[in-house]
Amino acid sequence: MDISESVVSAGRAVLDIVEREWQPLSPAELEQRLDQAVEDILEADLMGQLRTQPPTTIYLQLQQSQADVQPQVLQTTTTCSSQEEDETGDPGEPLQTSDSAAVQHIADLLQSSKSRTRMAGRACLSLPHTIMLSLTLLSERISYRTVSHRFHLEKGNIHRIFFSFCERINMLEETLITWPSGQEAGEALVPLFSPEKEQEDQDVPLVLGVLGHTCIPIRLPFGKRDVESTAPEVKRMKTEAHADSWLNLELVCDHNGRFLNCRISKESDVDRGRALRDKLQQNPDLLPSGSCLVARSEYPLSAQILTPYSGSLGPREELFNKTLEGHFHILDQAVANLKARFQRLRYLDIGNYDRARAVVLTACVLHNVFLDMGQVVQGEVEKEDSLFSEAEQEMDEEGVQRRDAISDLLFKNFDCVGT
Repeated sequence: MDISESVVSAGRAVLDIVEREWQPLSPAELEQRLDQAVEDILEADLMGQLRTQPPTTIYLQLQQSQADVQPQVLQTTTTCSSQEEDETGDPGEPLQTSDSAAVQHIADLLQSSKSRTRMAGRACLSLPHTIMLSLTLLSERISYRTVSHRFHLEKGNIHRIFFSFCERINMLEETLITWPSGQEAGEALVPLFSPEKEQEDQDVPLVLGVLGHTCIPIRLPFGKRDVESTAPEVKRMKTEAHADSWLNLELVCDHNGRFLNCRISKESDVDRGRALRDKLQQNPDLLPSGSCLVARSEYPLSAQILTPYSGSLGPREELFNKTLEGHFHILDQAVANLKARFQRLRYLDIGNYDRARAVVLTACVLHNVFLDMGQVVQGEVEKEDSLFSEAEQEMDEEGVQRRDAISDLLFKNFDCVGT
């Protein structure tokens, strides 16, 4: 290879690096940046004139300029200018918001994670403001266009920043959505029911967590809906038959509503807890002695996962089922809180499965982060249709025997209270 070829090769390598970090602006992005520059120049000029001219003159000039450029609403005080800098995410200014503690905590988690790579996006946006932008997209039912105007960034840039943030948060899954062990597992255990004092010496089973699921609707490949619409998307989507228009979110949570396990799959990939059941059977140490998970009847019954009775029920079976319902409400409330805080999960306007999954997992990880900080958004529990088609419940013999033994103990305890 001669010198000229070496120079060309080196030049191409440099161009590749530059292109990865600083992609060329699209025409739409360039137009918005030019508009923003014009607005900034006009604002600076008007604020300068304010010091030498009466407010009435400034107001007339502002009205005249609206015919050519759409300026932002200006106040004739310096307070407005500083507030606008905070809202637009000026990386040189501190974040003034009630969520600053949460933003700082998430920033600390990202900075302490294994991946310290630069987040995507051309804008010189500080990490706290990147987090605030991403939380805005997750928590509010607003479009990229609205966020673009709020943060004064191009839509394409916001898109890259947001999904880069989700990728980084996903890397924290193993440290923030964890299966408890040792002392942590002991603190997570709660009794299946509260026995009377004279029955406390009996072996009352303990519950480590509740297994359940919810549906996350995503955009169909052939269409796109208004992300800011308040119409009931879920009801409309149920009338449209299309494979994989949903994500299945299978969760295990403890009695505090903290997620211990998370599995996200396509609509056509319904596991019904089989993988978790098999894992618990192969690794008995995952469950402390005498403990179990509880789940609704669509899940397989085993010695590790207790489910309600189905079919014709007697008093003993009805009492057992009613006892489990109290535990199911814990998961239902945790899911309601998740969707109340991260309202974008009501309908993900994303046609790409991998990216939709990344957003859902980000919400689940951040759910635990906010819960650890004591910041809980209380959602309203809504009844969901089952993901699973009606089929005969899977049961193994050991699971049947354990459920019968526990229901006998529960019924005996109930009889003692009645007498």
